[in-house]
Amino acid sequence: MSQLREECGVFGVCSRGPDDLATMTYYALYALQHRGQESAGIVVNDDGLFTYAKGEGLVSEVFHPEKLRSLGSGNIAVGHVRYATTGAKLQQNIQPLIVNHHKGRLALCHNGNLSNSYELRTKLEEQGAIFHTTTDSEVISYIIVQERLRQPSIEKAVAAAMNVIEGAYSLVISSPRKLIAARDPHGFRPLCYGETDDGKIVFASETCALDAVGAKLVRDIAPGEIAVVDAAGIRFDRSLCGRAEKRFCVFEYIYFARPDSVIDGASVSRARRNAGRFLAQEHPADADIVIGVPDSGLEAAIGYSQESGIPYAIGFTKNKYIARTFISPGQEQRDRGVGIKLNPIRDVVEGKRVVLIDDSIVRGTTCRHIVGLLRQAGAKEIHFRVSAPPFIKSCYYGTDIDDPDVLIANRLSAPEIAREIGVDSLGYLSIGNVRLLTGEDTGFCTACFGGGYPTAVPSGGSKGRFEAKISEKKQV
Repeated sequence: MSQLREECGVFGVCSRGPDDLATMTYYALYALQHRGQESAGIVVNDDGLFTYAKGEGLVSEVFHPEKLRSLGSGNIAVGHVRYATTGAKLQQNIQPLIVNHHKGRLALCHNGNLSNSYELRTKLEEQGAIFHTTTDSEVISYIIVQERLRQPSIEKAVAAAMNVIEGAYSLVISSPRKLIAARDPHGFRPLCYGETDDGKIVFASETCALDAVGAKLVRDIAPGEIAVVDAAGIRFDRSLCGRAEKRFCVFEYIYFARPDSVIDGASVSRARRNAGRFLAQEHPADADIVIGVPDSGLEAAIGYSQESGIPYAIGFTKNKYIARTFISPGQEQRDRGVGIKLNPIRDVVEGKRVVLIDDSIVRGTTCRHIVGLLRQAGAKEIHFRVSAPPFIKSCYYGTDIDDPDVLIANRLSAPEIAREIGVDSLGYLSIGNVRLLTGEDTGFCTACFGGGYPTAVPSGGSKGRFEAKISEKKQV
């Protein structure tokens, strides 16, 4: 229930012959809806003929049955659900991006955030490139197209582009004849590969999407790896693997991913329970019950209960008919939205000393309101435990944490935050233990917690930097 925004979700499928891949992609995107609720899009490729539909809103709002039927059949399809980490919520920014170029056509889906996009876009514009969106995803498409003019194949062009772009990117790309998946050398964002019983090859941000379409997980795409699917089958280019230290975003396990997903061989659900166990060891509390803030705080609360012996209880009811994007950016609307989305169960919390588990504290405003709801319901004490370390730095790799000045932990200590949000005590998970959520230190990125940036810190201002560039041009 933090104020963090999700990533994006990508999906791609290739079949042996024409098939109803639009419906299959629809179900996969529905499973990935938690990763982005601003917009959705599907491109169906029928032997080089691209048919697409995309729009603002949830998957179910964008794709009604007639629209899905209008996409027809094909042998390749790619799909995307979006939350804008770079580039505003604009119609032209909805993915997949479709690019026509000298050697063909491509449809690109991107999850992540480039750290050198501003420099690359500026250079491309100086060479005469004209951008139609305000996303860093279009920068990727431009670089790939430039390389395609020099390289003998689209997969070689993608590999060459990966030597130029920096930061976080999991890509699913359709060319007229091939389906390509690629993951950045640090492996910031998840990307997995599966197969169906009838031979379809599938790529997705999370394994929950494979489950939704009846595909079995084969393995994750490795950091720096490219997978290519065509009429001959699937093959892999590992020439970029191992060129950088793995820095997977630990917040995928803490918050972003669905609990039923398995990422890089580790269960998201188990990682969250581990976070709760670590919290109980680091920050014990004398309390009557443990409750979690739905949804990502629930399993950490179960882990805390199991480790501490304090009974677990369901302390909130959640309005399941409100999407994650319901809460408006204004503070008054945000507070009102929390009250509509969550309501404490008075019979559970009244007169009780409560351990409250949530995944993060960003500005402190939402958790202050949740604490207020618990107080109104009669909670005697509230001991807040957070299943992540404090946010003190900007994220440049796809999480919506931009300005460190708005981060409450960047200006206040834990005891000061406890007073600010109205709790009796506050404890964060340590960086040391957050690195062990999957059982061993496998190389997580902890930059937003002060753990150091794995790439050069980008120049060019905030996440709205491309909108700023457009504004500057309009004023000239």
